[in-house]
Amino acid sequence: MKKAGFPLIAVLLLSVVAAGCMGGSGDSGMKEETLVIFHAGSLSVPFQQLEEEFAKYAEENLGVKVTFQDEASGSVAAVRKVTDLGKKGDIVAVADYTLIPQLMMPNFTDFYVIFATNEIVIAFTDHSRYADEMKAHPERWYEILARDDVSFGFSDPNQDPCGYRSVMVMKLADYYYNEPVFETLVEKNTNIYFNGSLIVAPKEIQVKGDRVVIRPKETDLTALVESGSLDYFFIYKSVAEQHNLSYITFPDEINLRDFKMADYYSKVSIHIGSTGKTITAKPIVYGVTVPKDAPNRELALEFLKYLLGENGKRIFRENHQDFIWPPVAFGNVPAEIKDEVRVEG
Repeated sequence: MKKAGFPLIAVLLLSVVAAGCMGGSGDSGMKEETLVIFHAGSLSVPFQQLEEEFAKYAEENLGVKVTFQDEASGSVAAVRKVTDLGKKGDIVAVADYTLIPQLMMPNFTDFYVIFATNEIVIAFTDHSRYADEMKAHPERWYEILARDDVSFGFSDPNQDPCGYRSVMVMKLADYYYNEPVFETLVEKNTNIYFNGSLIVAPKEIQVKGDRVVIRPKETDLTALVESGSLDYFFIYKSVAEQHNLSYITFPDEINLRDFKMADYYSKVSIHIGSTGKTITAKPIVYGVTVPKDAPNRELALEFLKYLLGENGKRIFRENHQDFIWPPVAFGNVPAEIKDEVRVEG
């Protein structure tokens, strides 16, 4: 009996030890979480770096292994994923902060933070038609784009702030140059029009002819220019820098960069068919929030804290985008991020 019992006990002990070892190798106390991030296409490059660095930080400091479900789109589309489509996101980051108070508050979130700025430029490559002339005489940009053998693009105003900002830039150019820039470049090539007081972007944008290309988000046009199938496109300066594209800048009266020109910009407004909202031109400011029903709200706030602190500032500057320092928060600001922001209202 004793001889029969020993192997049985040994087997039981070995089973327990084996189970413990298996549990130890598969469960070291490290939680695994996924953050769902809806963000503007123009944030793709800095957010990729931000996510990579935060994942290391979270593993080393929070005991969490983080993966990301990262969805880049036009900012209007990013917001509507939450407000219209009922998708659950942990972070919503947009290229026009006003979309958050306009479309998400108070039902979907109760705070937002402004954290970065940008400006509109025209980007191209050395293979673009008249590239040398564009570099030598950037003030002729609207004459070059108007030529019959030149193609140019901008993103869809219904989905993307860069799209409605590009259209606003062309209308502001009317006033600055005292030339019919908007009519020549926009009205002759699309069904977007000026009704005497504001620009109207119909819900379904139509293009006349083949000289103008419109895509859902501004970064969709980057590959077309890089491949040579599109000559020029309106884009954020940071994106042009990140992709090593040539670009020309606009005067401050047009580029939507200068906060001192806010009153001048406000002469132009656009009605967006997809949302029914009217947006007045203003300096470009990015915004971010955590929705009320974020699946991983606690971790999302940790990510937001990382974005809004010294690491976020460094990452954005490394990627050629100006960071607002300190970031400014509005609404019912969570305690977790208050040390990283200046609270206003």
